[in-house]
Amino acid sequence: MNRPTQPIIGEAPSFLEMLEHVSRAAPLNKPLLLVGERGTGKELLASRLHFLSGRWEQPLVKVNCAALTESILESELFGHEAGAFTGALKQHVGHFERADGGTLVLDELATIPLRMQEKILRVIEYGELQRVGGSDTINVDVRIVGSTNEDLEGLVNEKRFRADLLDRLAFDVITVPPLRERLEDILPLAYAFAVNMASELKQEFFAGFSARAASALLRYSWPGNVRELKNTVERSVYKAKRADKQINEISFDPFASPYRLTSAPAASKDVTQLPKKVAGPQFPINLERLVSQNEKELIGAALEKSRYNQRLAANLLGLSYNQLRSRIKKYQLATNAAARPQ
Repeated sequence: MNRPTQPIIGEAPSFLEMLEHVSRAAPLNKPLLLVGERGTGKELLASRLHFLSGRWEQPLVKVNCAALTESILESELFGHEAGAFTGALKQHVGHFERADGGTLVLDELATIPLRMQEKILRVIEYGELQRVGGSDTINVDVRIVGSTNEDLEGLVNEKRFRADLLDRLAFDVITVPPLRERLEDILPLAYAFAVNMASELKQEFFAGFSARAASALLRYSWPGNVRELKNTVERSVYKAKRADKQINEISFDPFASPYRLTSAPAASKDVTQLPKKVAGPQFPINLERLVSQNEKELIGAALEKSRYNQRLAANLLGLSYNQLRSRIKKYQLATNAAARPQ
């Protein structure tokens, strides 16, 4: 029997709301979609949907549809009979049959060819399929969970995804928030990944992140989401010179080197075109007032980004908690969303 192997860490409001959505959807026997950017943890959530459902004791089967050619994917999903094609020496049971009674997760759903989408639709509607090269109808009871980082509605408009299949799969759609919208979760996740890496390196303990490192983690936009955070933190722990000292440098770029290989930029064909001159400040200016205004706007933006969690906002700005408190008082800034001027 499959069992969940990795805990889900998160306390950001958007993440907790999404987990509640998962809990509501889990008991249903309807197909559904998990959508979100790459690296947001859709595979973990697919497992959670299964183990919170009444099918939890039955098989959980996951297929990366992008990793297989069309012919192999068809054979893997639906199975094949002996002699169905060259090299098919014996009967092969496909993933739909293996997942009978349980859950089938179709990852990278948008890459499935149109012809095969029609066969999947038939399984959803009638609960039956035929193996490649076979004529017998096989009945299966499978809950399908589709996972994608693509805009399926846009693909339907481009005739690259079947509208009727999307209608059936989208009984409910769970959207996974990106890490940049889960500011409260970055440091707890980073700490968990760091502890695991320290254990893997046979270190007695993880000494933690310095204020500078924590601030760098919070200020980064994480385009690769949780997956990128995990790789970055593990690399930083591995590269740290002393295991008994806090991590002070975050290794965001594994290629960073003074001897880094780069592609030479293409030369401009229009040699007469001169770069535009950037306009400078219009003097005279009141420097003190301008700096104060910029500082006030940045602090306000950091407070809003951190949902008025002042410790997180201080980290975003590279300030201590007391420094931020002093500036909030100086500029008489709102300390919660309700107190903001409209």
